Amino acid sequence: MKFTVLSIFPDFFEPFKQTGMIRRAVKGGLIDISTIDIRAYAEGRHRVTDDRPFGGGSGMVMKPGPISAAIREAKKIAPESRVLLLSPRGHRFSQETAAQLAALPGLVLVCGRYEGVDERICDGYIDGEISIGDYVLTGGELGAMVIMDAVSRLIPGVLGGEDAAEKDSFATGLLEHGHYTRPRCFEGKEVPEVLLSGNHAAIDRWRHEMSLGQTLLKRRDLLMNRDLSAMEVDLLKRWYLEIGDILEAHGVRGAD
Repeated sequence: MKFTVLSIFPDFFEPFKQTGMIRRAVKGGLIDISTIDIRAYAEGRHRVTDDRPFGGGSGMVMKPGPISAAIREAKKIAPESRVLLLSPRGHRFSQETAAQLAALPGLVLVCGRYEGVDERICDGYIDGEISIGDYVLTGGELGAMVIMDAVSRLIPGVLGGEDAAEKDSFATGLLEHGHYTRPRCFEGKEVPEVLLSGNHAAIDRWRHEMSLGQTLLKRRDLLMNRDLSAMEVDLLKRWYLEIGDILEAHGVRGAD
């Protein structure tokens, strides 16, 4: 996978490329990350990349000339790459989106700044807009790093374990179960006995149950459109009855 990032602050990405999983993936040739400085394509002594918006209003808008030239250069380097603009109005990034992007040969990530980019860039130079959430950042650089991290870990070999990414939260539509490591007892709290049993079938059942429970407690919205398995239906019915018993024990009955 080849990532090409267009930014007026390309130095932001140097520490990102030199750290942890990303560093190992780059060194192993599994991913490639290059940056293009949008300012290098701006005119004038000061390399200005923004200007006041036509029609008035607050803030500045990134000029189309430098960005279009930078995108053309990126497409020369990686002609098969999809060009995505980091934008609050874009398609919301998700684990499903990350999996779709991981199947592509490359991505060109355009980092907007200020009030955004000239709309003519959106009309003629990009394949889509993408957002990492419903909030506004000062620029697209952090969003680009989030996307590169999430996509990279889905590329075979990046995480090491063949099925590591398949068991992540959201990969199966459920939040991930809790994890435990040494020591066996920490501040009086023991590791669940099933994890020490050596019974892998029982461990898998326990982990699935814990994942379902975590999702029910913290992200019930994920269950609303999920195709529940027979085991999950049985678990939810059992928990429903148990919750009813608890409420009844406290004198709570019916809809009231």
